[in-house]
Amino acid sequence: MNHTFDKSYWDDIWSSERAGSMSTSDPNPHLIRQVEALRPGSAIDAGCGAGAEAIWLTGAGWAVTAADVAAGALAFGEQRAADAGLSDRIQWVQADLSSWEPNQQYDLVTTHYAHPAIGQLEFYRRIATWVAPKGTLLIVGHLHRHDDAEDHDHGQRQGQGHSHGHGHGHGSDEDSEHEGRPPTEASTTAAAITELLDGDIWEIETAEEPQRTMTGPGGRVTTIHDVVVRATRRN
Repeated sequence: MNHTFDKSYWDDIWSSERAGSMSTSDPNPHLIRQVEALRPGSAIDAGCGAGAEAIWLTGAGWAVTAADVAAGALAFGEQRAADAGLSDRIQWVQADLSSWEPNQQYDLVTTHYAHPAIGQLEFYRRIATWVAPKGTLLIVGHLHRHDDAEDHDHGQRQGQGHSHGHGHGHGSDEDSEHEGRPPTEASTTAAAITELLDGDIWEIETAEEPQRTMTGPGGRVTTIHDVVVRATRRN
């Protein structure tokens, strides 16, 4: 089935039984690896979910804005930040990232598997304009693999949908045959992202398609295929 990833979709995700497990996830390892050597400044996590990445960035010294369309996700994030003693250091913003614009540019703009109600590449193009000169854009997304379209068609024939939560919920409980596969419209490649970034404006620091494993309920191990692009905006 096709997904619009609109507010209603994400409200349903963050009010479902899956929300509890999604809200306790660790910060994305690609964020830590790509950002830990950068000098902290202002940052925005676009599609922050329950705030794991925003909280990590805050703890590392960044002044963070955390934006998401789902009030339920933000509520989890605010509670996690309070538990970590960081509630007064993160600005939480409920916003539809397909249309919302911040009132400033940031030293770091990052997103982790966020899927607003616009095309994936259009979303990346939008948030790239939020990066300040000499700032960093870090995109972590789902890798589009050649067999994804075939699996997506198979899912339609079997009447299976994908319930995909921000950052850490991959696939649906019913979709066990293709556990870990995001909807095809929520995936992309490193080449597709870097093609968006004008070489006169951007210096590509990282463009890779790594894979990693995650352990889910019942100890089931899932292989996650990621796309990671980090770019620095020139003057």
